[in-house]
Amino acid sequence: MNRLIALILPLALFAAWYLAGEHAGIPSILLPPPKMVASSFAELFESGALWQHIGMSAFRTLSGFGLASAVGIGLGVWFAVSPAAGRFSSFVVEALRLTPPLALIPLLILWLGIDEAPKIAIVFLSSFFPIYLNALTAVKSVDPKLKEVAKLLRFTPAETFRMLTLPSALPGILTGLRLGFGYSWRALVGAELIAASSGLGFLISESAEFGKTDVVFVGIITIVVLGIAADTVISKLVEALCRRLQGGAR
Repeated sequence: MNRLIALILPLALFAAWYLAGEHAGIPSILLPPPKMVASSFAELFESGALWQHIGMSAFRTLSGFGLASAVGIGLGVWFAVSPAAGRFSSFVVEALRLTPPLALIPLLILWLGIDEAPKIAIVFLSSFFPIYLNALTAVKSVDPKLKEVAKLLRFTPAETFRMLTLPSALPGILTGLRLGFGYSWRALVGAELIAASSGLGFLISESAEFGKTDVVFVGIITIVVLGIAADTVISKLVEALCRRLQGGAR
């Protein structure tokens, strides 16, 4: 029943789109009807062009997200366990956090060229801070009583971190990864505006320049569907890992 209720609004929006596109006399360049979008989707799908765009977008997203995950978790944990290091770098980190990644596009092109590096850098900058901040907060929020337990058990610092701190902070870290992936996927279109010749963002921007609004819809819908699917998979993995950790804690 809950799933049926969740479908009511999407179906209502689709019905409104169908009626407006087919019967309201709106020019297709402003609002292409669903059958026109479906036809463009089928054409791109059968030609293999859509798969090429999806493949390049997935490569850029996963590359930037993977780097952001490694660096963000590493720095977040380091700054949490070493407050001196966090204070030393706080100004630079905060300055970067408050700088819109798209504002750095001219510099990234000058420094990294026009190949894949600046696109991956945009995705990296967009997804880094949710991951970093969640890791930092999760480790800092570990129950102080765990430190007392570690002292009683005479754990070394490495054993304390591996056996007590990390399991306690892992749910927060995993939540940061889910948020970071959402930001990386959202940054995709902006990243692919940088001298790209493929990718879903490129497909949307190029089609808009030539007035192919139906193809723009194909690109947007593809990004939405793939994003929802990926977020669902990641959220299920996060929930499963959290349940496993909670079960192990008991």
